[in-house]
Amino acid sequence: MASSKDEATATKLDRHPMARQGTGSKGQKIRLLTNHFKVGMNNTDGHFFHYSVAINYEDGNPVEVKGVGRKILDKVHQTYSMELAGKDFAYDGEKSLFTIGALPGNKLEFDVVLEDVSSSRTDRGSPDGSPSDVDRKRSKKQPWSKAYKVVIKYAAKIPMQAIANALRGQDSEQYQEAVRVLDIILRQHAAKRGCLIVRQSFFHNEPRNFVDLGGGVSGCRGFHASFRATQGGLSLNMDVSTTMIVKPGAVIDFLLANQNAKEPYQIDWSKAKRMLKSLRIKTSPSNREYKITGLSDKPCNEQTFTLKQKNGDGGVQEVETTVYDYFTYHRRIPLQYSGELPCINVGKPKHPTFIPLELCTLVSLQRYTKALSNLQRASLVEKSRQKPQERMRALTDALKTSNYKADPLLGSAGISISDQFTQVDGRILPTPKLRVGDDQDLFPRNGRWNFNQKRLVEPVKLERWAAVNFSARCDVRKLCMDLQRCGKMKGIFISPPFQHIFEENQQYRRNPAPVRVEKMLEELKSKLPAPPQFLLCILPERKNSDLYGPWKKRNLADLGIVTQCIAPTKINDQYLTNVLLKINAKLGGMNSFLTTELSPTLPQISKVPTIIIGMDVSHGSPGRADAPSIAAVVSSRQWPFISRYRAAVCTQSPKLEMIDSLYKKVSDTVDEGLFRELLRDFYVSSKNVKPEHIIIFRDGVSESQFNQVINIELNQIIEACNHLEETWSPKFTVIVAQKNHHTRFFQTNSPDNVPPGTVIDNAVCHPKTNDFYMCAHAGPIGTTRPTHYHILHDEIGFSADDMQELVHSLSYVYQRSTTAISVVAPICYAHLAAAQVAQFIKFDEISEATSSHGGVSTAGSVLVPQLPRLHKNVRSSMFFC
Repeated sequence: MASSKDEATATKLDRHPMARQGTGSKGQKIRLLTNHFKVGMNNTDGHFFHYSVAINYEDGNPVEVKGVGRKILDKVHQTYSMELAGKDFAYDGEKSLFTIGALPGNKLEFDVVLEDVSSSRTDRGSPDGSPSDVDRKRSKKQPWSKAYKVVIKYAAKIPMQAIANALRGQDSEQYQEAVRVLDIILRQHAAKRGCLIVRQSFFHNEPRNFVDLGGGVSGCRGFHASFRATQGGLSLNMDVSTTMIVKPGAVIDFLLANQNAKEPYQIDWSKAKRMLKSLRIKTSPSNREYKITGLSDKPCNEQTFTLKQKNGDGGVQEVETTVYDYFTYHRRIPLQYSGELPCINVGKPKHPTFIPLELCTLVSLQRYTKALSNLQRASLVEKSRQKPQERMRALTDALKTSNYKADPLLGSAGISISDQFTQVDGRILPTPKLRVGDDQDLFPRNGRWNFNQKRLVEPVKLERWAAVNFSARCDVRKLCMDLQRCGKMKGIFISPPFQHIFEENQQYRRNPAPVRVEKMLEELKSKLPAPPQFLLCILPERKNSDLYGPWKKRNLADLGIVTQCIAPTKINDQYLTNVLLKINAKLGGMNSFLTTELSPTLPQISKVPTIIIGMDVSHGSPGRADAPSIAAVVSSRQWPFISRYRAAVCTQSPKLEMIDSLYKKVSDTVDEGLFRELLRDFYVSSKNVKPEHIIIFRDGVSESQFNQVINIELNQIIEACNHLEETWSPKFTVIVAQKNHHTRFFQTNSPDNVPPGTVIDNAVCHPKTNDFYMCAHAGPIGTTRPTHYHILHDEIGFSADDMQELVHSLSYVYQRSTTAISVVAPICYAHLAAAQVAQFIKFDEISEATSSHGGVSTAGSVLVPQLPRLHKNVRSSMFFC
């Protein structure tokens, strides 16, 4: 007889996201508007025809210049209209082309000549000309022109009926393809208007849409548009979108701003070379466009090349000259400041083409893909915020100016788009009640509460602790006294700290961060009579301090000491209370509980042993392709509580989204996966009961990865359970939370954001699968972004109301704050744990770690540095809080 483990292996990759089991009814009804615009479709009998596109040079080599494909296909459309039977087509910019109805043949070949192969969005191809112009376009090569061969081959036929079927709940691959075609039509529509296209977001070249973020970077506001199948029919989802672009203008101005330099001689040219590579420039006076391939090794007035020029006999002689002399004396272009600076190279490695820096201007709408600084990020958030009414006006304008009614392909497909926001029904769920100290009940209002005149429900005793100051300007003694005073008001007994304040020795200030940390720990060890229970660490920088990672790593992994880092700018009781909330949770206390945890009356949880899991994967920032991803899994403990958590964290291959270490069988008795550790902790902390229900909240996955979550990841979890005990078969529920989507909700009769606790499970939700939107938090600024929850798998059997109540309740158990949060606490904790442990491995240490014994191989041959294991003293704490 097959064991449940064999069954788990046998059922791999055959679970599918579950269908909706009904909608909720609890809560006060509210009428809302959403940024979905209803789409009519009256050509469901038609077909989209898919053709593959191959573009080659005359010699047969494929064209790989990004962005040039659209120009070439535009030229094909202009030049060979008759051969294409006058048909319009949608081209995806790469290797696919779509028409409504078939082209005249299954394989069509065309020859075209482009005068300028730059991928500029502003200078479109030549306008239609007379027949003689067309003959010239077909045959004659101009200077600076290239000839291309385009082959268009039939690939597939997609029925438009598939969209109508999907709206009735019959999802299919053909539906996905048909909606992809409609989205490609939107992209092409934007491309013809000269937009920068980022997936389904479109950005116009209008300076009024740009905001300066500093460092040579601008935020560019545009809009997102995509077609979605919903319960209410097909809709166009439109939203405001922002991307980062390189600030257009003189290259030297960009470099000075980017490196925060005052004079050109201060520029780090190796850094400049990396930053400029692949950006597009226009040169004066020719106004031609090029892509930067590098910089010259020598300054302009020393960089030489061979110039061919006619001599008096009509022959050609070769002369060695500098770039500076060529432009100044041969081209008669005066150069003011480029002589001593490197030149821009726009040529190939073996055939460089050098242009003086001051003749180069960065063209507009070029994406900036490097990581933003904290200041830039804060500036972007602040400048891209829009209140609900402002956002609605922007979307109404975007829909109007897009003029989709005039698009010939949408017209041929029988697509009509309403200009009215869709009305939906929402419900405001009752606010959960909280229990704080002295058995007092606390009633949050508008998603908020405070601890004024209140004590924490389970305050800790802080008896052995010390304060450490890394050269921050701060009165540490007064800070410690204020912390004690504030703690007393909240019920936390805080003894005075160790009498000596550990101030950093000034001679170490300029040392690397790990050395500074080591010196401080040596001093602590020499002066403290015993290891402290807690260390308060005052850092000089508020964000991204180099000291943070090494300090956390040494304390949490090596010493087992709980630590709280602060970088105070303004110290008041509110600030100190927030710090104490974190300290109390880290040391094992609790700030508040849900009253339903204590009664206990949580549906499906209070009566049956239940573990709640939060899972997230944190990836390295842009530009750090070899930084490992960090997988974090947090789990509830001490059932029937759902407010206490612990974390297990590990590294995995860069950019790998699926967690691959939930189950790692070493032998029949040893499993080194993340999940076993959490199950054991639940068992011990919950008075030796095993969980019969396992509820998994997963963050950060797209709809295309849902099947992997409920097959690959869930299977690992089932295997981990079977490895512990083969006869044990808990029930699983898997929910994905998405924040990265474009659906927003607006009140019909108020300029404010939707109230906290608003849930929507109709109209704009999926026609078949089990999903809902939740705005658990108050949105005081900008427009509230709801969280989109997808219940992929539910063996426990939650009703819609019970699931929505659980999700709403889990937004009120986050111990770090006194507000409801936008996504369930287990996911937030997983995100925090991953982000904090990621600091253990600094980017510059990665190559060193992978080349030594610390590397482990996962998912192919990529070596991934292993994380140090957390010390047993802090392993089950909320160190991430």
